[in-house]
Amino acid sequence: QVQFVESGGGLVQPGGSLRLSCAASGFTLNSYTIAWFRQAPGKVRQGVACNSINNDVTAYADSVKGRFTISRDNTKNTAYLQMINLKPEDSAVYFCAARRGTCVYSESLYEYWGQGTQVTVSS
Repeated sequence: QVQFVESGGGLVQPGGSLRLSCAASGFTLNSYTIAWFRQAPGKVRQGVACNSINNDVTAYADSVKGRFTISRDNTKNTAYLQMINLKPEDSAVYFCAARRGTCVYSESLYEYWGQGTQVTVSS
């Protein structure tokens, strides 16, 4: 059974940090490009970070560069998104996704999705 289970969201104050995790089962993460998307209320889902197979490409949306870091631990079959210096505009539901192929931010091209985890940045 294929699963991609997210954890790590929550409420944090501006300037704070969170680390999101996405544990894969039923497929081997090191054969897939991974990405993180987010969706705020009333807005379209946007890609924020991507890491390709073999770490050939790592890319970030301009709005998160220097603050977010995407990574993976293939021994744990888990992907991560480390977020620092969080801002209120980072509040959204965050989704991890996996696909065979290169980094793209087209949702329809991703095969596996996490269930989403809420991140709220507020004082």
